[in-house]
Amino acid sequence: MIDDVELGRLRWRCRRGMRELDQLLLRYVEQCWPDADDNERGVFLRLVDCEDDTLWRWCLGLSTPEEKDLDELVGRIRDLPP
Repeated sequence: MIDDVELGRLRWRCRRGMRELDQLLLRYVEQCWPDADDNERGVFLRLVDCEDDTLWRWCLGLSTPEEKDLDELVGRIRDLPP
């Protein structure tokens, strides 16, 4: 179960200073995080540790992460409905 403090911290980590990137990451938190298993959550936490410009290029499809699990998660995030 997710508590409000944990969710608040996660939302804060998703604030990147680029509105579009914030929205993509927060969309994942709202739609997928509650049902994600520990492995997927770990991948997401690694993702939010990446540099903004790298994340943005991945989300636009201009480049792809070398790690397969990150690449799969980025694809899922891009495909989430608004």
